[in-house]
Amino acid sequence: MPRLGAVAGAVGLLAIVSLFVGVGDVTPAGLWDAVGGGSERHDALLVLASRLPRTIAIVLAGAGLAIAGQIMQLLSRNRFVEPSTAGTVESAALGILAVTVLAPGAPVMVKMLAATLAALAGTALFLRILHHVPLRSPLVVPLVGLMLGGVVNAVSTFFAYRLDLLQSLNVWMTGDFSGVLRGRYELLWLTFALVLLAYLVADRFTLAGMGQDFVTTLGMSYRSVMALGLAIVAMVTAVVVVTVGAIPFLGLVVPNLVAMIFGDNLRRTAPLVALGGAAFVLVCDLVGRTVRYPYEVPIGVVVGVVGSALFLTLLLRRGARVA
Repeated sequence: MPRLGAVAGAVGLLAIVSLFVGVGDVTPAGLWDAVGGGSERHDALLVLASRLPRTIAIVLAGAGLAIAGQIMQLLSRNRFVEPSTAGTVESAALGILAVTVLAPGAPVMVKMLAATLAALAGTALFLRILHHVPLRSPLVVPLVGLMLGGVVNAVSTFFAYRLDLLQSLNVWMTGDFSGVLRGRYELLWLTFALVLLAYLVADRFTLAGMGQDFVTTLGMSYRSVMALGLAIVAMVTAVVVVTVGAIPFLGLVVPNLVAMIFGDNLRRTAPLVALGGAAFVLVCDLVGRTVRYPYEVPIGVVVGVVGSALFLTLLLRRGARVA
C-alpha cells in the first residue's frame, strides 16, 4: 500500500528529528564522531539514555492508544468513544491511586495490573450504562462517558486530596515524556504486543462492530470478542498511564481521520491508525519541546488542546448531519 509506506516514512523522519530536538545539543556530526570513537561521547550518551528511549516511548504510546480508540469505536459502534471519553483513563488512574495508598512499595507491574483491572471495570460500567440510556443521538454516548469520567476523577481527587497525593494524581492524568529514560519506559513494549494481537483478530472486531445478532449468526461468541477487545483497551490504557500519564483524545482523532478516507475495516486500516497515532504524538511532542524552548509543555497539554479542537469539529460535523 503506497500510502502506508508514505506514512511510515513520515514517522521515521519525525523520529529522526525527535532525536536532535531538546535542551541538550546533539548534532549529526557529533553523533557520528561518537560512533567512530571520537571525543564527542556526550552526544551518544544523551541519545542512548534519553532521546532514543523517549522517541520509542512516543511511537509505542501513540500507536497503542490510537488502536485502543479504534477498537472501542468498533465495539461501542460509536465514533466518539475512546479511553479518555469513556472513563477508562480516569478508572486506570484510580486503580494506581489505590495501589499507591494500600501498597506504596509495590512494583510497577502491580500498579499496571491494578490500573488494568480498574480500567476494565470502568469501561465495562460505561458500556453497561449505555444499555440503559436511550440513545436518540450518537452525541449522547461521549457525553455519558465524559460524565462518568468526571465522577471517577472526582472520587480520585477527593481521596488524593485527603491523603496528600494530588501531585501524584496530576502526574498520572497529564501525559509527559520528559521523564522517560532508558530503564523507565520498557513496559511500553507491551503495547506493541497488544497492537499485534489486535491486528491478528482484527476481523473479529470488525464483525463485532456490526452487532451482536450478526456475530451470533456467524457462530462467533459475541461476549468473547467484547471481552478480548476491552482487555486490550484496558491494558494499553493502563500501561500508558503508568509509564507516561494520560494522553487525551488521541484514540478518537486518529481513527476518525483514517476512517473518513479508508473506511472501518480494522484489518486494512489498523497499520495506518497505528502509524498515524505515532506521527500525531511525535508532532505534538516536537511542538511541546519547541514552543517555549528551552522549557517544555507536557504532551498531555498539547494533545489535549489539539485533540479537543478536532473533537469539537467532529461533533459539530456529526451534529450538522443529524440536524
